[in-house]
Amino acid sequence: MDGAQRPPDGRSAVDLLSQLAGDLTNLVRKESELVRAELTEKAHSAVKAVGEVAAGSLLLIAALLVLLQAVVLGLSKFMDPAWAALLVGGVVAIVGYVVLRAGMKMLKPGAMAPERSARQLQKDAELMKGHSR
Repeated sequence: MDGAQRPPDGRSAVDLLSQLAGDLTNLVRKESELVRAELTEKAHSAVKAVGEVAAGSLLLIAALLVLLQAVVLGLSKFMDPAWAALLVGGVVAIVGYVVLRAGMKMLKPGAMAPERSARQLQKDAELMKGHSR
C-alpha cells in the first residue's frame, strides 16, 4: 500500500479539492443569479407600487376638487356663487401656503442638522478630556 489513501471512487484529494472549488464557484454563481432575479422582482413590485400611489393620489385630488365644489354649491345658497367660489378658493390657497411654508422650513439645512448627536459628541469629548487629565 502506498502512503496516500484514495477514496472508494478512486479520485485523489487534489481531484476532490478541484471538484469542491468548481462546485463552490457554481454555487456562488447560482446564488448571485437568484439574488439578481429576486432584486429584479422587487424592483418591478416597487414600480407597480409607485404607479398605484400615483393613481391613488390623482383620485384623491379629484375627490378633493369635487368636495370643494360641493362646499361652493352649499355656500351659494347663502351668497352669490362667484363669492362662494372666491371664498373657498381663498381659504384653500391660504391653507396650502401655510402647509407649503411649514414643509419648506423643515427642509432648510439648519433644520436638518443632527443637533442632539452634536451635543452628545461634545459632552463625550469633554468627558474624555476630564479623564485624560
